[in-house]
Formats: sequence, structure tokens, C-alpha cells
Amino acid sequence: MGENVLKLLPEIERIGEEALRRKVINVWEEAMAYRDWTNDELRSIPFTLLAADVKIFFIEHVRTCCRMSIAVDEVLSEAYGERKTPVNRDYLIAGALLADVGKLLEFEKKSDGTIFKSDYGKKLRHPFSGVGLAFKHGLPPEVLHVIAMHSKEATTEKRSPEAIIFHHADFIDFELVS
Repeated sequence: MGENVLKLLPEIERIGEEALRRKVINVWEEAMAYRDWTNDELRSIPFTLLAADVKIFFIEHVRTCCRMSIAVDEVLSEAYGERKTPVNRDYLIAGALLADVGKLLEFEKKSDGTIFKSDYGKKLRHPFSGVGLAFKHGLPPEVLHVIAMHSKEATTEKRSPEAIIFHHADFIDFELVS
């Protein structure tokens, strides 16, 4: 079980805690089932609908931001050693992989494959849906925090170290295409 999700997101295997890995997979499985998203569709839809002619695809974006987050944490560890602000790598990876999972509810597809913002998505953006799904599957509040705090809705709130790292990785990708 979960092989389909692991094919899409092999970075899940970098989460050390087995129970957390399983929960991340369960969230993705439920989100994919909501609109019957296939792996091929998730590899071919744009990662954002907020910019025109986006050439970066959804799964590419999720994986890239996760890997950028890991790389930032590794560089900080190399540079500062024990002086580095503590980061829970499992929470960082889980949060990075789940931050945009709510887009599977926010986006909808037409029969011709066109992707658009659903009525649901017009009322609840993906950070809210993502937190709801992750909460339902028992993810820790530290991971919910990364999901909730990654987007524009949280600009005035204090972020954890994991949320700071992911937020900046995510906005590197977003700001390069917008």
C-alpha cells in the first residue's frame, strides 16, 4: 500500500519515522482519490494557477521544494554545527511534501484535461485543505504548522524553523515563474 504515492514522491522515504511516513502517504492517497487524480495528471498539471504559461509541473514543484528544504537544512548544519537552530528533519520533509496537497481539492479538471480552480478552491485555498487532511490523518501540529504557514495567508504570523525553511524554498519556485 502506498506504492503509487511513493512512485510520485520518493522523498517520503527520507522521513525516518515510519508512522509519520505512513500518515503522509495516507494524506496523499485521500487527496488523490478526491477527484480521481492519476500520477500522470499530477506530473503534467501546472503547480500554480496564479501565473500564466507555467512550465513547472505540480509534482516537480513538490519534490523540488522538498529537496531544496533538505539542502538548506544540510548547509546550515555544515556551516553552524551544534550552533544551528534545531530543525526536525522529519517534520520539515513531511511539511514540505504536504504543503500543496490541498491543491488536489482546490484544483479541478475538465474532460479535456484543462485544470481550473474549483468552486471549493475559490472558498478554501490549499493551505486550509491541506491542514484539514493532515489533521484528519493524525499528523503532528508541527507538520500542520508548516502546511498552514507556507503561503501568503500567514505573512504576519511567527513561523517555526521548519516553516521558515520551507516557506522560502516554496517562494523561490513561485517567484521565479510569477
